[in-house]
Amino acid sequence: MLAHTITATILPVPVLAMAWYWWVVIGIGGLFGLIVLLVLGQYLGLWLQAMLSGAPVGLLDLVMMRFRKVRPDVVVLNRIAAKKAGLDIPTNLLEAHFLAGGNVSRVTRAMIAADKAKIDLPWERATAIDLAGRDILDAVKTSVDPKVIDCPSAQSGKQTIDAVAQDGIQLRGKARVTVRTNISRLVGGATEETIIARVGEGIISTIGSAASHKAVLENPDAISKTVLSKGLDSGTTFEILSIDIADVDVGDNIGAHLQTDQAEADTKRYQAEAEKRRALAVAQEAEYQAEAQKNRALVILAEAEVPKAMADAFRKGNMGIMDYYRMQNVIADTSMRDAIGGDEDQD
Repeated sequence: MLAHTITATILPVPVLAMAWYWWVVIGIGGLFGLIVLLVLGQYLGLWLQAMLSGAPVGLLDLVMMRFRKVRPDVVVLNRIAAKKAGLDIPTNLLEAHFLAGGNVSRVTRAMIAADKAKIDLPWERATAIDLAGRDILDAVKTSVDPKVIDCPSAQSGKQTIDAVAQDGIQLRGKARVTVRTNISRLVGGATEETIIARVGEGIISTIGSAASHKAVLENPDAISKTVLSKGLDSGTTFEILSIDIADVDVGDNIGAHLQTDQAEADTKRYQAEAEKRRALAVAQEAEYQAEAQKNRALVILAEAEVPKAMADAFRKGNMGIMDYYRMQNVIADTSMRDAIGGDEDQD
């Protein structure tokens, strides 16, 4: 009886210890399963949405996208959108473009729009255009629905394109250019600023070659035809559909202004030349006066030699006193005649 009591008392201890151990294992397993469920829970919705949409994506691929720093929702939603539109874009291509820094949503929408519009736009070209910094979706929209470019543009700060005809009259015009995006030339092609510059240059050249401004005003469509025939869209991302002259106004008479400016310049030049000649004449007069003073000085020097010669003649006996008096009389008579002649001049 005592043995049975001892056995009944001792046996439940290992049984209780074993039950506690299994409860810990079950608890840890349940916690681990809950963590796994929570981790996978954020991907289960995307996985189920992709499966039901006919664009399946593996659950493991969704998990690995997170490790590759790719947003699974962006990849899945764009793959579903493409699949519903009839395009099958693999997830690895979407991931590669996302990792390259591209806009996956914009490229996908652009490809869907291009497919609906029957425009040839492969994935490689679309992603290249997007990575080049161009708005591929806007390019596709412009290819389907052409846009109008104002020439000159509002960003340039100019209101009109000014040109001068051969008769000197200035004309001020505005143009509207209708363009359509050329997808095949979108990579490496010039932008709409080049179109605006070329159209403006063509308008200026056409007006400048006109013989009269009246001819331009009578046929403004001749400008658009001439400019359009020059193939201005070469090397650009656009195809020019039409060039319309919106307005042409008469400006200033540039020819008259130029002639006036030229006349003023000629007047100043002639005045400068006349001043130069006057200064030269004054200089020559000064030279002549100096030469006259020099000659007078020479005369005075020569006259100073006369008394010396007379004194020498007296010493040598070549001249007498009577000769000297006769000479003085001649000098006095000459002075008197000069005085009388001077009074008559004054009268």
